[in-house]
Amino acid sequence: MQKFLYITDQTEYSDNSFIGPLFEKYLTKHFEIHIIYFSKYKASFERKDNNKIIIPLADKLNVIDVLGHNGIDLKEYKIVAVRNDTKILKEVLKKRIVFDYKVAFRLSFPKRIAKLQIDEANNKKSYFDIISNKIKLHQETSLINDCDLFLPTTIKMRDNYLKDVKTKTFVIPSAIDPEVLHENIQHESEEKRFFYAGTLDKLREFETVLDAFSQIETKSFKIMISTKDPEYAQELLGKYPNLRANFELSNATSKEELLDLIAKADIGLSILPDIALFNTSTPVKIMDYYASAVPCIMSKNDNNLSIFDDNKTAWLCDFDKDSIKTKLEEIISLPKENITQVGIDGQKRLLDIRNYERIADALAHQLNIL
Repeated sequence: MQKFLYITDQTEYSDNSFIGPLFEKYLTKHFEIHIIYFSKYKASFERKDNNKIIIPLADKLNVIDVLGHNGIDLKEYKIVAVRNDTKILKEVLKKRIVFDYKVAFRLSFPKRIAKLQIDEANNKKSYFDIISNKIKLHQETSLINDCDLFLPTTIKMRDNYLKDVKTKTFVIPSAIDPEVLHENIQHESEEKRFFYAGTLDKLREFETVLDAFSQIETKSFKIMISTKDPEYAQELLGKYPNLRANFELSNATSKEELLDLIAKADIGLSILPDIALFNTSTPVKIMDYYASAVPCIMSKNDNNLSIFDDNKTAWLCDFDKDSIKTKLEEIISLPKENITQVGIDGQKRLLDIRNYERIADALAHQLNIL
């Protein structure tokens, strides 16, 4: 079996809910997979669980040399893939002529663009930032064009942010693991429980969603929030005293804790502003919701419309207070059985078209013909 090396940009104990099912599980049916993570706390190279390699963060830009010094022959690998980090990619491309491997680059999310837009939302973006971004964009495009395969999350991500990339492209979207579905625990109370998981900041404008909730006459709902930004969340929620009794704020510290919370909810909240950064891909959190058959209310954009049917497998909504309010009122008025069915149907839809096992089979084919 041919070997595949995946150099991530993640630390050893980070959430790898995307990497795990695709690269550690289903792709292993086609390749012998080795995955590199980095550690802030370890000072030496370490092999772990047969397929994992831990490298000190300080050696991040010397990955190829570190592997060689620890007895790993890069000539044995057909593919070396790099996730997100173009500095590592540059080093991998430089050594390709020595070891004769093919190079793939995975872009999971345009983090630099996200930071630029967050800074803009906070009035921190400068002219220097704009020039710097243009220079880095040119450098990234050049590096990706030197690769054998480009692996963005969506075609729109490439077309919106890296339109000059000409490298052969294979899309790897976020998806569902068909072997890891979670029970949707039905609570007994009459209220509808809405759940939001993830980042809260000015760019996501969650106050627009809260403005809509605050104008709903019935208070037969809960807004459950799990975020790693609790201070921002507390400040934001404090602006809505009329909803104080409706809030439940938590901070899930593990994937298991998060899934336990999601399973006790009725509807996932994934409504985001109508900007390219959010419209180019489906958030991983939506997959977490549907893995528990919890249906979502989400942004009405081309990406989501290509996957979900409004009122059948999800609820699609424009990002403005009145539209969100109207859609929330419709959902709250629905019998619980109807909401449950939307979640079941949405999960079936994703298992058909966003299934990690099928994606791994298709990716393996692309890798084999490089």
